[in-house]
Amino acid sequence: MPVQSLDEAPERGDAPETRPAGLFLRRLFVIGGAILLTAFGAYEMYFVLNGNGANTLGIMVLALFVVLFAWIALAFTSSLGGFASMLSGGGLGLGISRDGPLPALRSRTALLLPTYNESPSRVMAGLRAIFESLRETGRLDAFDLFILSDTTNPDVWLEEEAAFLRLREAVDGHARIFYRRRAKNTERKAGNVGEWVRRWGAAYPQMVTLDADSVMEGATIVRIAAAMEAHPGVGLIQTLPVIVNGSTLFARMQQFAGRVYGPLIAAGIAWWHGSEGNYWGHNAIIRTRAFAEQAGLPVLKGRRPIGGHILSHDFVEAALMRRAGWAIHMVPALPGSFEESPPSLTDIAIRDRRWCQGNLQHAGVLPARGLHWVSRLHLLMGIGSYITSPLWLIFLLCGILISIQARFVKPEYFGDSKLLFPNWPQVDPVLAKWVFIGTMAVLLAPKLLAYLVLLLKPEDRRGAGGAVRALLSLLLETLIGGLIAPVAMLIQTSGVISILAGRDSGWNAQRRDDGHIPLSVVWSGYWRYMVFGIVLAAIAWLVSPALFLWMSPVLIGLALAVPLVSLTAGRDLGLALGRAGLLRIPEETAPPAVLSRAVALQRAGMDLEPGESLRRLLRDPVLLDAHSAMLPPPRRRGVDPFDPVLALGLAKLDEADDLARALKLLSPAERAAVLGDRQGLDRLVGLAETGART
Repeated sequence: MPVQSLDEAPERGDAPETRPAGLFLRRLFVIGGAILLTAFGAYEMYFVLNGNGANTLGIMVLALFVVLFAWIALAFTSSLGGFASMLSGGGLGLGISRDGPLPALRSRTALLLPTYNESPSRVMAGLRAIFESLRETGRLDAFDLFILSDTTNPDVWLEEEAAFLRLREAVDGHARIFYRRRAKNTERKAGNVGEWVRRWGAAYPQMVTLDADSVMEGATIVRIAAAMEAHPGVGLIQTLPVIVNGSTLFARMQQFAGRVYGPLIAAGIAWWHGSEGNYWGHNAIIRTRAFAEQAGLPVLKGRRPIGGHILSHDFVEAALMRRAGWAIHMVPALPGSFEESPPSLTDIAIRDRRWCQGNLQHAGVLPARGLHWVSRLHLLMGIGSYITSPLWLIFLLCGILISIQARFVKPEYFGDSKLLFPNWPQVDPVLAKWVFIGTMAVLLAPKLLAYLVLLLKPEDRRGAGGAVRALLSLLLETLIGGLIAPVAMLIQTSGVISILAGRDSGWNAQRRDDGHIPLSVVWSGYWRYMVFGIVLAAIAWLVSPALFLWMSPVLIGLALAVPLVSLTAGRDLGLALGRAGLLRIPEETAPPAVLSRAVALQRAGMDLEPGESLRRLLRDPVLLDAHSAMLPPPRRRGVDPFDPVLALGLAKLDEADDLARALKLLSPAERAAVLGDRQGLDRLVGLAETGART
């Protein structure tokens, strides 16, 4: 798996192309339509701002409007393509079918589940549901499952091992389910998968990548594996994961939006991306050879956070594979692929901060030689998904400045220019109203199109609560989402600023269950957004009551930041709306068997309290033998790097008289180090035996 050069393009392979017919015309419609729509919007906006001639402030606002309007215009034209695709039954391709007999498989496929400090019972519940679903297909012999742990928390690590052994015993998967933990999680998730490819990848022509919250139906996995076998030029097939199992109001809004709007958006992307699709990091099947040959990520030049190892690796891996001629396809119409959403805006913000850093790093990949122009567009859109937030904020502030200028700055009609009229922006309120209405129409049209598609699918319509409840859910999600949007804008803006200032995001485990956050914590995190909104509202009111009314959606959302975040993070309101038939999705009304099984297994499982996993390890000879067998070889003096954390941990064990004392002395990192070392493990066992005798 060689590291790829960004300065030199590789030779393209001669694998057969899988481009759909009419792809040029599709792209012309989407991109050309977005350009024409943006040009028309800019033309109208020019007369809104500069009725009496050009002005610096007006030009700034116009330039920002063009960039931001182009962003939503492209989403609009792409959604039109998705609407046409869904009406004509598209969204599959590569000979993949939604139903019918399952194809036979000729080769082996590995399912990879990288995990980092996640709940072991949750991870194993999803894996067991997938394994059992694969067994029901009759194609289990073609698949092996690998749990690739990068866990650093020693309690979680030991619980992972115990849960792995229980899983393998429960399903008789000794020859098909494997576990490996890396002591040093170099390059994070990309390094985790890359290490597997280098050690075991040659045995598996395909690999399916999963996340800790992923669940996939066995039939879905079989169908995409068969498609990879049938099309030797395809490097990756990405499914559309449906967000499920949301209980908080925020998570239920996310899953409703993802289930109702998501298929339309994804169908549009697949419709005009064709064989230059994208990769979302999980719930996808990858040709191992293509990944090994082309997806070795380089270390970006410069200091972190912009330089260093690439965090958002998936976009880049897809771009590098496509650069070498491997096709990347998306099949959004294939069902049976699921994931979960963070339960609150706070949890989304934590994850988003890491994604923001990773996407901004794509600026270092954009100049790479040989990239397909659509791949460059993917990278640009990834950057734009975060850069647009500070641009929206600047646009908003510049609009206020124009209003202040119009309200308080006295024009000089008889200045040095000898003109009859001043040369400063003069807003046309009537035209401004129509530009605003047009902009909102372009922004919200994809939701309306998605609702129309829902109405045309009786099963999905009933699963979403019926036409009326689905419409009410759409309006509710749009209203609350609109109020949250300005808060999210400021969160993303602060993230962009902190990254550009040199602050690294780190790597934190994601919370996936109850989103409840104490009000004091919410207040400490969001009071500044409330203050900003109140100050902005006061300025707007002083300038003009009309300006205040125009800005009220933004101002209300900011002024209510704390109660909004607290309310949407709670389960009570989310579950109550679900019981009323609102924000429901078909997978909630009639859960697929694999999803029901995963949820039932998850509820039956339980992780131990911190510290208990170590005591159980030392009491259970079977678990202790398994843990010992999975330890890496001893360090070779003068060859392997010296580990100061391990050395300090061993020294502390020498100072301890019993296990309780040792646990108090050792930090979590030191405990993980000694548990991963045979000498350290022997000392822990000795301390436990000493304590038992006394």
